[in-house]
Amino acid sequence: MRAGVRLGLDPGDARIGVARSDPSGFLASPVETVKRGRGDLARIVELLREEQDGDPDRVVEVVVGLPRSLSGSEGPAAAKVREWAARLARAVAPVPVRLADERLTTVTAEAMLRDRGRSGARRRAVVDQAAAVVILQHVLDTERTSGTAPGETIEETA
Repeated sequence: MRAGVRLGLDPGDARIGVARSDPSGFLASPVETVKRGRGDLARIVELLREEQDGDPDRVVEVVVGLPRSLSGSEGPAAAKVREWAARLARAVAPVPVRLADERLTTVTAEAMLRDRGRSGARRRAVVDQAAAVVILQHVLDTERTSGTAPGETIEETA
């Protein structure tokens, strides 16, 4: 398991859920929800710089949830996330950006929040963060058990 903080992102059309791991790469926790649109990349970069805390090697990677259908195919939503992740990769370089399968993460996050007694409006306010936690925790657990991080790294292009 690689040591270092990872940021996890669940990009939606209206909001981006943000999560982070502890420096050991063991546990994901929620950070905030960023409004999608003008300034969203700048806010993500700002959060990454805060996590780096003056040490550029402290953040190992940024994990972005890639929406796939249940069959594993990619549709228009996945294409939009790939395009956004490519822009993100340029903005956070040299920190790598990894795309990870996010099938059913919002459903899992909703169920988790419902089980904890979160009502509709209160649940909607944090579901994106919870989905980012689910995405990032899956990546951490997979890397810990297999020795390899799942998903694919976005190659930074000019």
